[in-house]
Amino acid sequence: MALGNSLVVLITGANKGIGYETARQIGADGHTVLVGARDRERGEMAASRLRDHGVDARFVQLDIGNAKSRNNASGEIRTKFGRLDVLVKNAGTGVSGDGPPASADLAQVRRLFEINFFSTLEVIQTMLPLLRKSEAGRIVNVSSSLGSLSRHSDSDWEFGHVRLTGYNCSKAALNMATILLAKELAATGILVNSVAPGFTATDLNGGGPGAQSPAEGAKASVEVALRMPGAAGGFFTLEGRESW
Repeated sequence: MALGNSLVVLITGANKGIGYETARQIGADGHTVLVGARDRERGEMAASRLRDHGVDARFVQLDIGNAKSRNNASGEIRTKFGRLDVLVKNAGTGVSGDGPPASADLAQVRRLFEINFFSTLEVIQTMLPLLRKSEAGRIVNVSSSLGSLSRHSDSDWEFGHVRLTGYNCSKAALNMATILLAKELAATGILVNSVAPGFTATDLNGGGPGAQSPAEGAKASVEVALRMPGAAGGFFTLEGRESW
């Protein structure tokens, strides 16, 4: 299927923030968006708001950390659409207790890896059979520049003071998984990339000086999901390639 045609796009964590804006912007391009969310009420409300904006939006209950929920979501998509064209793995989190390696609460670090890394791979593995049925399959992993080794090696980087062991390392691991998965799927035509939205005001960080809006933060995911033919195994911001 050419990218100019209507695509079926699943966005995880799409009931608010960057995920919601990603769904809105992709839907505005005429594609069907599946609003993945753990909470049914919030997910249904988000899908309803999107439909009020003229978007073909459907709620899909999806707790990325729950195997039954993942399988149920996959089955629902298979029954209704028969395929999945784009997976935007947006859902992720940060937690209190995360911090520099010498003092971080390691139980919280493990929790972050479970959500930001392992659950991402589990969702991808669950949705891969549906993505293989697409003629334009794409996986977009929402990462962060905080997961860039090159950025943190630069003593002048403006966000170098953000030393969150669980969050930063889980995003770095996600980036490596992106590279490996892109190589593994190269022969299938499924394109796999990571994106860094940039410093965005969300529930995760509470915003702050210089933070962009969720609508701005969603643009990198939308660009890579819809308008970068042939790109695979890359790490992108809206401005171009990010350093690993």
